[in-house]
Amino acid sequence: MSSAKDVKGPRARGPEAAPGAEPEPPSGRDSDPEPPARGRGADPEPPPPGGVLWSLSGDIRALLMLPAALTLQVAHPAVGAGVDEHSVFRTDPWGRGERSLRSLQLWVYGGAEAAEEGRRLRVLHRTIQGTDTRGRPYHALTPANYAWVHATGFPVYQHAARYLIRPMAPAQERALYAEWLQVGRILGIHDRDMPQSIEEFWPYWEKMLAGEIEATTVVRELVDVDQPVPPPDRGPWPLRAVLRALWPVLLPPLARFRRFVTIGLMPPDARAAVGLPWSAEQEKRLRRMCAVLRVVVPVLPERLRYLPRARAARAARRTAAPNG
Repeated sequence: MSSAKDVKGPRARGPEAAPGAEPEPPSGRDSDPEPPARGRGADPEPPPPGGVLWSLSGDIRALLMLPAALTLQVAHPAVGAGVDEHSVFRTDPWGRGERSLRSLQLWVYGGAEAAEEGRRLRVLHRTIQGTDTRGRPYHALTPANYAWVHATGFPVYQHAARYLIRPMAPAQERALYAEWLQVGRILGIHDRDMPQSIEEFWPYWEKMLAGEIEATTVVRELVDVDQPVPPPDRGPWPLRAVLRALWPVLLPPLARFRRFVTIGLMPPDARAAVGLPWSAEQEKRLRRMCAVLRVVVPVLPERLRYLPRARAARAARRTAAPNG
């Protein structure tokens, strides 16, 4: 759920009543720079229309989930080193975010474009390598850690949906995980490199949190409210001019909000593994904010509730339906 183009059983989490981006450079086992063969050249299928990801990924509330997933990705020493050394997230954060979101939406709503996007990402990662924060050599396409980058999306979606949308039933969680595995195949991840069921996922998750994850330099930057961020450079020029003029006033509260949702929507065990602080008062504030969003967002018109590619996919599906 982070940017590649920028290269230079189920758990009860959250309120009792109440999931990400292009992959960043990973490392681990022997690197596998070529995507795996799929049924005599057949492309892997994207998640099904009408599935859990179809509803979740295009909802505007999913934008609040992405920072937590990105931060977990770069909490891996190799991924953090790759992003630190090769990404343009410091110099072009808005372009990076836009490209990451476009890529994520293609995986779910892109149809035939999804597999092409997966191949594009792997090509872009082929030359990325270095030494991680623990002195180990890494390559961006090393399977174990390329899989970690992808794996972070499932627990974040599963946890954050409890706050922002509603808790998932066990069958929905299983469907979400199965669909996330489909996305992994689009990205060229072998089945052998990802846990193939929820029962296999949670021990894998706990092992990674206990043995690999840490507060890397990039993690600290992503939650630092004093980190410099340039004003937005996209959108109509009058808006950009206004934002540029007001940016010294707007950035501090925006940075505090970014930190708040990044830490708050991260699964608690991951938050603890990274060493990010979270108080009972912050938890209350998060629940209040999410309670409002659970009421307001569902009644918004479709053009405001869903991201553009999700809206287009939903409209195309309605058009193609037998009864319109």
